[in-house]
Amino acid sequence: MIAVEEMSDEQFLEHVLGLLQKELGLDGMARFLRTYRPGSGDYTRDRHKWLNGITIEQILKEAQELQHPAAD
Repeated sequence: MIAVEEMSDEQFLEHVLGLLQKELGLDGMARFLRTYRPGSGDYTRDRHKWLNGITIEQILKEAQELQHPAAD
């Protein structure tokens, strides 16, 4: 099998559809394709807005607070 990075878009799509069929069966694959809706917007641009000015220290502090919430 060709590495994913080396596949053309067509080969990649064929590979992914084969995986969906294998894992979900034909009915599951058809349901996924019928209900799947790609997102909208520009995640990269939006992420830069959300994270503008935040430091790694702030991110780590928030992660630690989520991991170990303060007792009430």
